[in-house]
Parts: sequence; structure tokens; C-alpha cells
Amino acid sequence: MFQSLYKYCLNLAAHKSSKLYLGIVSFTESSFFPIPPDVMIIPMVIAKKKEYFKIFLITSIFSVLGGIFGYLLGYLFYDLSIHVIQFYGYENKVENLKTSLSQGSGFFAWLSILFLAGFTPLPYKAFTIASGVVGFSLPVFIVVSLISRSLRFFIVAYLSYKFGDLFTEFMEKHGSKWFTIIGILIVIVLGIIFLIFKFNA
Repeated sequence: MFQSLYKYCLNLAAHKSSKLYLGIVSFTESSFFPIPPDVMIIPMVIAKKKEYFKIFLITSIFSVLGGIFGYLLGYLFYDLSIHVIQFYGYENKVENLKTSLSQGSGFFAWLSILFLAGFTPLPYKAFTIASGVVGFSLPVFIVVSLISRSLRFFIVAYLSYKFGDLFTEFMEKHGSKWFTIIGILIVIVLGIIFLIFKFNA
């Protein structure tokens, strides 16, 4: 099934209404669809290099809107949301987070996890829904999603624009690993900056 959906998204990337379908895939991937929009971004940018920035914008905007939809699902439909979270095996983490937030801790830990979910191959949809379930701050959720999703999709779109098929090969072999490493490094750097400002305040 996963392979069929993957091939279907590749076919959509070549469709005359590919930008519309990219928006739909970007939106749904943030709440329940299993195929990431990167699958469409790369061939679309390679085919229409001058439109790489527009493709990046469409993906980022609709991905964040889909994330907000996922958040609202978690906030309004608890039972349904828990089933999705259980599917990805994060139910214990969500319960621990609810406890931590109720005790006034866990905010910055979830902030880091949410950023990594938006930037790396972690299932972002599980964390958008979980954010709603635990009642995480919606404005903060939107800002973090905007930063992480935009950063990820800009990198994918820009490197597809610059390197074409070479980047496609790289993503297939090493993409998940390097996005994870870069995401963790960003979180560490931001954490160090935060601690420096905190202790110097």
C-alpha cells in the first residue's frame, strides 16, 4: 500500500495541476497521510526549476495549515486522536508529556521534539495531533511548525534546484539520516543559546 501511494504521488508531481495536488498532499501529510510532500517537491522542482520558490511556499503554507488541522483533531476528538498516536507508538510519551505540562515542566522538551518532528523524518502528523491532545500552546505550535517545516522544505526545494538528479539520489540513500543529524544539531545550538541568555539575564 505504501509503495502504491508513493508511486501515485510521483505521478501527481507530473500532472498539469501538480501545484494543487502538492498543496493537498502537504496539508493531509501533516494530519494523517503517510507520504511526505518531499516526494513531489523534488521532481516538480527538477521539471520547473524557475518555480522552486513557489513550490517551497505552497508546501510550507499548506503543511502548516494541515498541522493546525491535526492539532484541532487532537484537541477536539480525543478518542480518534489516541488511535492515531497509538498507531505510531507514542501513547506513553504523550501521557508523560501531559503529566509534565500539568506540573509546569516539559514545555521546552516538547518544543524540541516538535521542531524535530517538523524538520526530520519523524512522523510530524503524530506530533501535531499529540500537541492538541495535551493542549500545547497553539501560537507556539504554529511558530515552531512554520520554522521547522519551512526550513526543511526550502532545503529540499533549493538543493533540488541546484543539483537536480544528484540530490534525488542523495535523498534516496542518505536523506533521512542527514536531516535527522542537522535537526538535532539545530536543537542543540538553540538550546545552548537559550541557556547562555538565561544565565546572563
